[in-house]
Amino acid sequence: MAQVLEFKLPDLGEGLTEAEIVRWLVQVGDVVAVDQPVVEVETAKAMVEVPCPYGGVVTARFGEEGTELPVGAPLLTVAVGESATVADGDSEGSGNVLVGYGTQAPAARRRRVRTTTAGPGRRDDAPDRDATVPRNGTAGPRKGPSQRPEPAAPAPHARVSAPAPAPAPAFADGPVPVISPLVRRLAREGGLDLRRLSGSGPDGLILRADVEGALRAKDATPAPAALAPAPAVRGGGADRDGLRVPLKGVRGAVADKLSRSRREIPDATCWVDADATELMRARTAMNAAGAPKISLLALLARVCTAALARFPELNSYVDTEAREVVQLDHVHLGFAAQTERGLVVPVVRDAHARDAESLTAEFARLTESARTGTLTPGELTGGTFTLNNYGVFGVDGSTPIINHPEAAMLGVGRIIPKPWVHEGELAVRQVVQLSLTFDHRVCDGGTAGGFLRYVADCVEQPAVLLRTL
Repeated sequence: MAQVLEFKLPDLGEGLTEAEIVRWLVQVGDVVAVDQPVVEVETAKAMVEVPCPYGGVVTARFGEEGTELPVGAPLLTVAVGESATVADGDSEGSGNVLVGYGTQAPAARRRRVRTTTAGPGRRDDAPDRDATVPRNGTAGPRKGPSQRPEPAAPAPHARVSAPAPAPAPAFADGPVPVISPLVRRLAREGGLDLRRLSGSGPDGLILRADVEGALRAKDATPAPAALAPAPAVRGGGADRDGLRVPLKGVRGAVADKLSRSRREIPDATCWVDADATELMRARTAMNAAGAPKISLLALLARVCTAALARFPELNSYVDTEAREVVQLDHVHLGFAAQTERGLVVPVVRDAHARDAESLTAEFARLTESARTGTLTPGELTGGTFTLNNYGVFGVDGSTPIINHPEAAMLGVGRIIPKPWVHEGELAVRQVVQLSLTFDHRVCDGGTAGGFLRYVADCVEQPAVLLRTL
């Protein structure tokens, strides 16, 4: 007799209490292995795949894509035991769920195998069916989103005896050509059926512009009189019923953090223009030597860590309960990255111990993970200082909000040719505006000004940085 085990949404760490189902990776009737990812969820920190600690046959799923579940809520049920013919060791489960990682020692990798091909009129949640079960083995630690379990030899067919599962949500035949969670969310919130859309992207891929155009067309079509909702009346009777975007997920977390920063941190900002011509020349010379390319962001990060070594007050946070400023002896450098899902701040661990080449590689890795939505909660938390390169948006200056609970943020504007007095003569130089927003509780203007001036000196004369290496 098979035993049906319930797998609940695990504690994802970092104080997260809920997650939204983005995409199911298994269906009712699928055979799953221990530690196989079964669902992709979006938390307030990142998009992650959740592995199941049990091996067996999926008998029910709880929640459709787009549903928000609290930690501890049921995700799915799995039939395990002798009747399910689960490979030895799989029926007991791994006992742990660590998001983004396996929960057992590495061994043979496998894929999930569908028990049957559901035809027209056949329900995916049928309680009894033939199941093809993989050989014994457990999935090791997952090193990236591109790695998927490999095929393994199947075992003989077996019958599954399990209580009738709860009905599963209906699914359309064939996949909808959408890869962006943002596109799915916009369609869902606008009540749009993606199956009815023709995508304008490659191979019919549905893009954000397709969804937004369909929503505009939908809004322009009057609803039947009997079903038309009462118009929203605001501000003297004017109709102002616009598109509502829920503040949840990453955007909601950012909103909460920025609001808290404004409430708690008495911030101040100072700025200075600097001649970045010599820094740009130094980077060109470094990249001409045939070695791995060095990014401008990496050079600015090296300047930041050197400046923080001289002005450690800015690498700190305020313990409000103890009424103490806590200075840190390591620099975990955050950097702002704009993605389809909104603004995120990945963190480069131990940036003070990295050279320019290592920083370049880590910035590239984290930026790519941010764009694909595969950053882990650990890669988005724990920063001690933030570098914000808003020059990529074509602007010169900004007064950014500090990334709570950090104490400061360095902003870098665009680097553009401008008239500049150089060695007593007017010349065209590469000029950048640098700004420092800081928590006035951790230091006074003299310290903040000294930090910013040192950064500007390193930008204008990169040789200044050599004295700190």
